Amino acid sequence: MTSRILSAVLILIIGILIIFSSCKKDDDFDTNPTISLRFSADTLIFDTVFTTIGSITERISVYNPSDKTIKISSIRLAKGATSRYSMNVDGQSGTAFQDIEIRGNDSIFLFAKVNINPNDQTEPFILTDSIVFETNGNPQDVDLVAWGQNARYILWNQDPENLPRYKIVAGEGVDTTWTSDLPIVVYGYAVVDSTGSLTIEAGTKIYFHSGSGLWIYKGGSLKVMGTQEEPVYFQGDRLEAAYKDLPGQWDRIWINEGAVDNEINYAIIRNGFIGLQLETLQEFMGNQLYLSNTIIENMSGAGILTRYYFVAGQNCVITNCGQYALALTLGGGYDFRQTTIGNNWRHGIRNTASVYLNNYFIDQDNQVVAYPFSANIANTIIYGNQKEELVIEDSVAEFLYTFDHCLIKTELDVLADTNFKAILKNQDPLFIDPTVNNLQPDSLSPVIGAGNPGIANTVPFDINGIDRTQRPDIGAYQWTPTQIERRR
Repeated sequence: MTSRILSAVLILIIGILIIFSSCKKDDDFDTNPTISLRFSADTLIFDTVFTTIGSITERISVYNPSDKTIKISSIRLAKGATSRYSMNVDGQSGTAFQDIEIRGNDSIFLFAKVNINPNDQTEPFILTDSIVFETNGNPQDVDLVAWGQNARYILWNQDPENLPRYKIVAGEGVDTTWTSDLPIVVYGYAVVDSTGSLTIEAGTKIYFHSGSGLWIYKGGSLKVMGTQEEPVYFQGDRLEAAYKDLPGQWDRIWINEGAVDNEINYAIIRNGFIGLQLETLQEFMGNQLYLSNTIIENMSGAGILTRYYFVAGQNCVITNCGQYALALTLGGGYDFRQTTIGNNWRHGIRNTASVYLNNYFIDQDNQVVAYPFSANIANTIIYGNQKEELVIEDSVAEFLYTFDHCLIKTELDVLADTNFKAILKNQDPLFIDPTVNNLQPDSLSPVIGAGNPGIANTVPFDINGIDRTQRPDIGAYQWTPTQIERRR
């Protein structure tokens, strides 16, 4: 009996303690009407968001400066249910929340995102709102600011087995033009079919969703008509600052055999998997690409990958690629002049050379299948953060190549090889800042004045429009006492 009485007494005491503890917790709330929350930012800014596409989620920390627990009686969007913004507090989504507690000297996270409806504007526009907090009758707010941008959307409508999703934007025999009045956002692959053609006007901006790309199918044709003042942009569709230089956001520009007049001039291709994949699928059809004044950067795979293609390139810059910057494989014919390759991959370990030349493959019967190969690479920089940045693999087929007045980082004996002429071996080109893809030479660079004048005269102006004929540099940029920063 005594033990039962003792147990009952203990239970009673514990119950009383719990009651007093609960009362004490209520008493510990800071109810001072002058209390002010502190925030990790007074404004959440969402970079340009395409209409109908939601933004990334932004986070803000809400701090309680008091030693006691506070109760936020209300957290709400000022525009309520009509707001284009949404919030998440304590794992719950909505536009308004009540009685949110924060312990003394502690904090909570609040998440916000925005989705913008389309309108008839062609220029970016601003969408604003605010998050209003009320604590002990004291109102505070955090501003929300988003830049909206209308766009033309290309949405896949074909989903075949063993092929990527796609939509044909230029059918057989159809000539299509993309203009610069609105950005173009691509979901899936935009396909130019056999005998179709796509012309992209100066200043056009093309944004690819994850896994998307542009595919010029066998017999199709592409003309990218950018200018120095208005280049054509190819990049991912996330425009927030965190995505600015992030590789691998979209797939590739894929051009198959067919047209002899494919042309890309003044383009900026960035943040994908492969910048340009140029290949013969079945048979040679005179396929060729003229590539000029083009920057390819931040590719998680290759900058340019070819398979038995023909490319004439000049004033090109290829940088920050996770594998090859330039892989010319399975034969073909190539002429690259005044090109800068500076491959300081910044997102992990790169196990390949920047430049790879090859004219064969091994078939399923373990037999060598080789193709003729010829390449002339002149007044060009090949450099990066690998010990060997040039690999050449040839087989029994015709394999001709020349490197003329180039700066090359390599362990090959290029000074004794007649395929190499006037080579600057393993000299640092002294780029202004490769960490931000600025590969212009600084004033002490060894490439200044080291180019072949005969080659320079065939490409008389650099990628910035500067005359290089008097004392040509190696690479796409001609150094001047007053450097002109390239467009980004």
